[in-house]
Amino acid sequence: MQKPTDKTAITINRLQEREKEQMLIMSICTALSKVLNKKELGTFINGILKDNFQFDDFILASSNESKEEYFIFHSIDINSNSRNYAINDGFFDECINSADIVSFDLSNSKNPDYIQNIYKKGFKNAFGISLPYIKGNRNVLFLFFKNAKTFSRESNRILRGITMQLSIALRNIMLTEQNESILAELELLKRNISGKKKEKNSHKNEGFHGIIGSSAAMKEVYELISQVATSNSTVLILGETGTGKELVASAIHDLSEVSNQKMIKVNCASIPENLIESELFGHEKGAFTGATEQRIGKFEQAENSTIFLDEIGELPLELQGKLLRVLQEKEIERVGGNKSIKVNARVIAATNKILEKEVYGERFRNDLYFRLNVYPIKLPTLRDRKEDIPVLGHFFLEKHAAKMGRNVKRFSKKVLNSMMANAWPGNVRELENMVERSILFAKDEKIKEMIFPEVVIASSDALVNDFYTKTLQEVEKEHILKVIKKCNGRISGPQGAAVLLGLPSTTLTSRMRKLGIKKEHFLD
Repeated sequence: MQKPTDKTAITINRLQEREKEQMLIMSICTALSKVLNKKELGTFINGILKDNFQFDDFILASSNESKEEYFIFHSIDINSNSRNYAINDGFFDECINSADIVSFDLSNSKNPDYIQNIYKKGFKNAFGISLPYIKGNRNVLFLFFKNAKTFSRESNRILRGITMQLSIALRNIMLTEQNESILAELELLKRNISGKKKEKNSHKNEGFHGIIGSSAAMKEVYELISQVATSNSTVLILGETGTGKELVASAIHDLSEVSNQKMIKVNCASIPENLIESELFGHEKGAFTGATEQRIGKFEQAENSTIFLDEIGELPLELQGKLLRVLQEKEIERVGGNKSIKVNARVIAATNKILEKEVYGERFRNDLYFRLNVYPIKLPTLRDRKEDIPVLGHFFLEKHAAKMGRNVKRFSKKVLNSMMANAWPGNVRELENMVERSILFAKDEKIKEMIFPEVVIASSDALVNDFYTKTLQEVEKEHILKVIKKCNGRISGPQGAAVLLGLPSTTLTSRMRKLGIKKEHFLD
């Protein structure tokens, strides 16, 4: 029979052993708390953990709780496996479903392939323990031994003591990997955006804020842009199709005091007549069929910025009065609304039409024209600045060759001469399109041929002075006036113009109103 003193000594000894175990657990957990990636985890397992548990191999397996598969998260042979395994394979699921450490027989031929590979190395015993669940991940630690006797009861207690910290460490590693992946994607996105900005700025830095050309005619335009940019005056940009009216508008905005705001662009010709009012001024919910919610118009979007109204000559007559109100009163009214809304937007308008002719033909309001024509900038045609053609050509060649990945660097002398001699009715836009097309057909680094579209070339005087062709509305108006005069001003009845034109008198009256035909036009 043991003496009381012997029992006390045994108790004290056990307490000291447990205290040592707790100190060891704390030491291991402290080391684990510093692990942030798989490399550090490998160093920890092959160092501190292996020294204390004397295992010969290990595997950390993990699964997201939303999936029915698991994968090898980490092992000594890190690159040994990248496939997924079914959770219910008799290994992973047995550990997950057990509160105790589970021992396995490695000789079973039904074991997963990674277990069979370990068995071939001479390992006979394995222990698996499920790590505490943390935020969606289920993890299992497998330890493999050639001699299981090295895994004692003390080892069992210490292993249980570090499982929570090990689970936290795994979660930290996963979050670190996710963050690094996100940061890498953000860095790539940042570089792409930076590259696009540099490309955009490089184009803007060429010439004058992205406008290419150093001819005397263009220098005058640059001077006009510089003078008006810092003011809040309305600008009217005039010029044929393809002369660069939008680029001029952008340059004015970029040099203005509101350049940090986005310039709002509206192409009046591309919006259906029944939608343009809503597009410009917005609409209230229920204003018309399909207006399921309130919509902010372009003028409100351009608050404290610039609105660019391209193809202003195409604006319907009934809307011209409302635009005039915006210019005069600085306020708009949404479609379906009854409240005036103050707006502060600088207006830049552009047109390829001769607005004086439009005013004369009563297709454009005289008062609106004078309101818009505060500061006109007339852009020269490409045929009026031929000295800019080689510079523009090489600019477009470099731009589009880079985009297409083509090694095309220059024009032959023959092509340059042809470019200089061409009339370019489509101006700079046509030149750019021709260069782009020629790059596609080029067989080496030199463009040796440029096929120009077949057009009827008028004399140079005609090109400069008579480039204007009557619109269908003008032709229709003239024809209706001739017929009405022939009928002595009669519209309806057997001897009326409607009969000769083959139209109902109401239709003819409506057409006359739309074309601006009044009695004084056909009655003496």
